[in-house]
Amino acid sequence: MALSYYRMHKIYIAATMNYGLGSDNPEELAYYNKIRNEMDDIKNQPIKKGISPNWDILEGMDK
Repeated sequence: MALSYYRMHKIYIAATMNYGLGSDNPEELAYYNKIRNEMDDIKNQPIKKGISPNWDILEGMDK
């Protein structure tokens, strides 16, 4: 049986707030772990700020 949107939202809230799930349902645990893994991946990615200049384009603007 698929998870209801209400239950998915509750699991999402628990995962983002770093709370335990408190359920042994394999579907709920899989969804919870998926969200936690995605959050860990986002935390490990470097944040790219600003615009890196493309020097080839800038050289052509001088002419």
